[in-house]
Amino acid sequence: MTGIATDMTATTDSRPYAKALERLKTVGLRPTRQRLALAKLLFDGDDRHVSAEQLHAEAVAADMRVSLATVYNTLHQFTSVGLLREVVVESGRAYFDTNTGNHHHFYHVDEGKLVDIDQSRLSVATLPEPPEGTSVDRVDVIIRLRNGQGSVQS
Repeated sequence: MTGIATDMTATTDSRPYAKALERLKTVGLRPTRQRLALAKLLFDGDDRHVSAEQLHAEAVAADMRVSLATVYNTLHQFTSVGLLREVVVESGRAYFDTNTGNHHHFYHVDEGKLVDIDQSRLSVATLPEPPEGTSVDRVDVIIRLRNGQGSVQS
């Protein structure tokens, strides 16, 4: 019986892109070399927030030949099929979140860092009626933080 378990482990270990391949197939994206490599960087591990520039730097450090434009295009493709969630923190600055569930964020302005807020720690009590013919799709709250002791009072 031990030999079987060892063989199964060896099969899993010998297919480092299996998890990434499965994710791409599940959403109907063709598993190109670049998509597989970027998916592996994004999804092998815990949920995280990454900018296109950060992911490009990780790809280059891993000896992947991929342009920044390809990284941007791939991130947007992954977002359009629901593998990622884009979080725009300010004009021209967006992060891509591997946690696509309903949650909110702290944005550390001084550090350029985005952190999840547990859904149970924030409550949005009332929302205005949406315009006629529309419905609320999602509510995104980003609480911006700065280093220091100052705080915003309501």
